[in-house]
Amino acid sequence: MKTGSSKKRSVWVAAGVAVAFGALTILSGGRVLFGGAAAREAAGNVVPFVLWFNFLSGFVYVLAGIGLAAGQRWATLLALTLVAGIAAVFALFGLHVLQGGAFEMRTAGAMTLRLVVWVAIAAVAARNAPAKQSSV
Repeated sequence: MKTGSSKKRSVWVAAGVAVAFGALTILSGGRVLFGGAAAREAAGNVVPFVLWFNFLSGFVYVLAGIGLAAGQRWATLLALTLVAGIAAVFALFGLHVLQGGAFEMRTAGAMTLRLVVWVAIAAVAARNAPAKQSSV
């Protein structure tokens, strides 16, 4: 059984990872989207809907991390929603690939990493979610 201190530590680590991962996602996606022709060329065969989803979800990653750090119950639901959204976009990416669409192999790796990271964050969040307060 976890002590209160180790539970709190795991939530803080998950929150920190979420915020850092979100910031890096915003920076990398923003560089490709708004960095000019050289940045787009360096990115290769991006899949636009994956790129936009990842860029925009970076802001949600940061929000979820802040909510987790603040002990907000909604942050757990947001983390679980992110897992579902990432899985759905990953599946659509797979369909794009199966239909012969151009892509970069690193996109598959990045989506795998995103899914694994958010499954772990959501698991920590769900395991350590604050108890629902009863209304009196």
